[in-house]
Amino acid sequence: MSEKLQKILANAGLGSRREIEKWIEGGRVSVNGSIAKLGERATDKDTIRVDGRIISIISAEETYTRVLAYNKPLGEVSTKKDPEGRATVFDNLPNTSFGRWISIGRLDINTTGLLLFTNNGELAHRLMHPSYQVERKYAVRVHGEVTPEMISNLTKGVLIEGDTCQFTYVQDKGGEGANHWYEVGLAEGKNREVRKLWESQGVEVSRLMRVQYGPISLPTRLSRGRWVDLEEQEINDLAKLVELEVTPRRARPEVQKRQKKNIWKKR
Repeated sequence: MSEKLQKILANAGLGSRREIEKWIEGGRVSVNGSIAKLGERATDKDTIRVDGRIISIISAEETYTRVLAYNKPLGEVSTKKDPEGRATVFDNLPNTSFGRWISIGRLDINTTGLLLFTNNGELAHRLMHPSYQVERKYAVRVHGEVTPEMISNLTKGVLIEGDTCQFTYVQDKGGEGANHWYEVGLAEGKNREVRKLWESQGVEVSRLMRVQYGPISLPTRLSRGRWVDLEEQEINDLAKLVELEVTPRRARPEVQKRQKKNIWKKR
């Protein structure tokens, strides 16, 4: 059964449908040797190339969405390859059955905590897109005196590099001396936005950790540098948040049938 080309390539984990539509318009995609046109349909039996490279396509019935929660340690960069040879967040990830791992947002080298990865390009695109306002939560240790006026500024909005930035909330988490912990929320994930917001008030962020992305919290027992697969319900909750229907690995019909068959065998 044929499907639109951008959907096939998104299912293969190459990117979001909108991103792939731009590839097609730019002449980067071909089907059976001919440059593809936007709106063209294909099947897993066709030979599809992107930038001349043959793409391994799996039929729609065999594709599934997988999401990993990773606890990022200090010192790792959020790119697949680093020209300086530094460790990356992709180094410790497992292999995928198809497609590639896509990072849902990024964390800078000095930020730790929750980083999500998926093999579903459309899901990654929507979870990062500002229009969906997916909230991120961070634990922040601040060095310096923080006044009620500063917190009011941070939630009402501060002009940073021409853009108005703000926290959705700021919650005092305690501390001693000049160092104090806060939990903050962001509806977008602009580059170094948490640090820049606090610095706009004349205080310094000494530690920063992401603790939640949308409905997914950092697992309490997940060690730094380790990953865990999200459960079927957690994946569905993420997809529902951005109005997308997905098929998690554990929900695939053939898996359910096989599990049922195994139960009958045990009886």
